[in-house]
Amino acid sequence: MGEPAADDAPKAAHARGLRGHPALLPHGAFGNDAFGRIAESAARFFGTPQYIVGQTVAVGLWVVLNSTQLHLGFAWDVYPFIALNLLFSLQAAYAAPLILLAQTRQADRDKLHADLVEEAHSRLENEMKRETDMLVELLNSNTQLTQEDRDLTAEVAKLTRQIHALLERHESGSQPSS
Repeated sequence: MGEPAADDAPKAAHARGLRGHPALLPHGAFGNDAFGRIAESAARFFGTPQYIVGQTVAVGLWVVLNSTQLHLGFAWDVYPFIALNLLFSLQAAYAAPLILLAQTRQADRDKLHADLVEEAHSRLENEMKRETDMLVELLNSNTQLTQEDRDLTAEVAKLTRQIHALLERHESGSQPSS
């Protein structure tokens, strides 16, 4: 029932992806807190077609309403639309830092991911080197055994020739003379 080793955490996070293991996400000024997540969501939304279309419709309505309702007295921001420019400036003042924060957090995640990949590659390289060394050792052992087998075969052949020669001498000496 022990907790996983600290070395297992990066491997597990890599296997599940960084989003699956929030404890391994980078910690910064707005690390893993709600503000950082909201900032990233907002920054992602600023780049969507829905946002662009929505903002275009809102600006179009703003201009139409303020241009056509002037004679009825309902216009709240007449040409040159100073309030609209103020809203755009306010939006830009908040959007730019949110986008930069999101980019910083993404860069931190990318670096962590690259570090995990590098660690995995290093581990695989070490395992391959160990396997290669073991194969070289087995090959050397096989070469040595083959050499010993060749030497023993040569020795057996030499002994066989000696036995054959002794048998020939023994047979020639024990045969009756005619």
